[in-house]
Amino acid sequence: MAQVISRAGWGARPASRRLDRITKTRGVKVHYTGGHVPLDIVDDHRRCLELVLGIQRMHMAGGREQPYSDIGYNLVACPHRRIFVGRGPGVIPAANGPGLNSQHYAVLALVGSSGFTEPNDELLHAVLDAVAYLREHGGAGREIRGHRDGYATSCPGGPLYAWVRAGAPRPTGKSVDPMEVIMRKLPVLKLGDKGWDVKTMHHLLIARDYAGLAGVSDVAFTEAHERGVEGLQRAAGIAVDGVVGPDTWRVLLRL
Repeated sequence: MAQVISRAGWGARPASRRLDRITKTRGVKVHYTGGHVPLDIVDDHRRCLELVLGIQRMHMAGGREQPYSDIGYNLVACPHRRIFVGRGPGVIPAANGPGLNSQHYAVLALVGSSGFTEPNDELLHAVLDAVAYLREHGGAGREIRGHRDGYATSCPGGPLYAWVRAGAPRPTGKSVDPMEVIMRKLPVLKLGDKGWDVKTMHHLLIARDYAGLAGVSDVAFTEAHERGVEGLQRAAGIAVDGVVGPDTWRVLLRL
């Protein structure tokens, strides 16, 4: 069973008003973030905490068209098989859509539409543990549905929804190494490239003690980045070309 992290444990803000109660539901609807989730979230649980805190701030500030009184989900599942208590059991969520919140609890899986998009086994276990928790403590019924079931949205994303549609089975056998999944998705980066992967490379270079990026933007691959990559490659004894390919990604990620 996943470790359950209380609201106090993750530093949740108190709800802005009293939340409506509920005694039972048809089941649970599964959600995803609908945004970018850092690739290194599977290696650093602090990323999960930062993401949950950010989602609560966004919800309460009106990032979903109107301010919520609290984070919209009952529970949040992370790729380290841990569960964050959001609104908790026995409380109506705010994430399923108008007229739908009283029918199902809402469980968010920390997987996104970019970056970390393929749920690992630990995340799937955590979602199922969250469902079991809501059945035990909140009267959740047997249904496990995706957010898009009954509401026009891409949530919970293709990979997670395919798993839901397959019956949300428990992962069995040897777990797929999440870093190998990440490696298959990482592009080759070179001078002039832009995007989230460049940002990831930028901050990994800094984490590897490269000091030549002070004041350099992290949104585009610059000559400063190229020099840093060449130094990293030279120190690692791999081909020195200033291009971030599979071998260089492995050094950056310390595989």
